[in-house]
Amino acid sequence: MGRKRTPGLYKRGESWHIDKKTYGRRLCESCHTSDLEEAERYLARRLETLRQTVVYGIRPQRSFREAATKYLLENQYKRSITTDAYRLRILDRHVGDLWLDEIHMGTLQAFIAARRQEGVKTRTINNALKLIRHILNLAAGEWIDEYGLTWLGSAPKIKLFPEVDARKPYPLSWDEQTRLFQELPPHLERMALFAVNTGCRDAEICQLRWEWEMSVPELNTSVFIIPGTHVKNREDRLVILNNVAMSVVEAVRGEHSESVFVYQGKPVTRMLNSAWLRARERAGLSARVHDLKHTFGRRLRAAGVSFEDRQDLLGHKSSRITTHYSASEIRCLLEASNRVVSLRDSTPTLTLLKRVS
Repeated sequence: MGRKRTPGLYKRGESWHIDKKTYGRRLCESCHTSDLEEAERYLARRLETLRQTVVYGIRPQRSFREAATKYLLENQYKRSITTDAYRLRILDRHVGDLWLDEIHMGTLQAFIAARRQEGVKTRTINNALKLIRHILNLAAGEWIDEYGLTWLGSAPKIKLFPEVDARKPYPLSWDEQTRLFQELPPHLERMALFAVNTGCRDAEICQLRWEWEMSVPELNTSVFIIPGTHVKNREDRLVILNNVAMSVVEAVRGEHSESVFVYQGKPVTRMLNSAWLRARERAGLSARVHDLKHTFGRRLRAAGVSFEDRQDLLGHKSSRITTHYSASEIRCLLEASNRVVSLRDSTPTLTLLKRVS
């Protein structure tokens, strides 16, 4: 005759689950195991934790996985929530089962070592540590349970690492631009040409929509105003179209009813794809899509465009930024943007100075 299982446990699929009411509260959760004895020990520990909370006011322990789940559910509105979810999936393999009060720089060393062994940059590790720090701060300061207790007594100090291995921006010379662009497929070449003449980011270009285009009849041109929900700094982004950028827009006009840049009738989701990687390899370059924005900024500076106008043209956050531009202000920005086109032959060649060790 088989051993009787503990009341409150039932098996669903391969794992044991808890469904038990005690101390006026119903526990419904997974034991994360297929072994009955291990599930019984987990249930006993949860019941004891609940008893100490109800009787003695001791803060119940919660795992980092529970905190990560709560964070994701509460922040669905965030533009970066998909990225956060990706980082938390990686973190879950290393610290998901740890209690919140067990997480500190000591217990995070295995995660850090594993990521370094995988060859990721320090910035990637720091971004994950920032997310951990944010969740622990929420648990210690904002998340209050049904007993009036915060999820965590106090948040530990999570230290970030100096990003000495961060890749430096690499603005392209005119020759490098020619080498790269001639290797790109036509649809990517047009997008890259638009990027290097507007300073738009990859996501802004891929999401660019015709409904955001606004005509400026006084100047016989048009501009795009990208809503802040699609911009990194969350401010509406004015995109000035110099002569080259306008020629790109006219070349793709009519290809799609909604999206400006498409491939085979569908919007392009990202520029840094396999076609881009193959093209830059053939060109003998390591250029990223974001380097096109740096290239535009460098050329504006080389052409003598003022710092304030460069901020506006690059979409940088500024205390004076506004989407209520007059025709004269747009004319000024358009003339500044076109300096990049007219001064192509006289723009200084990029020179890299490296420290000799």
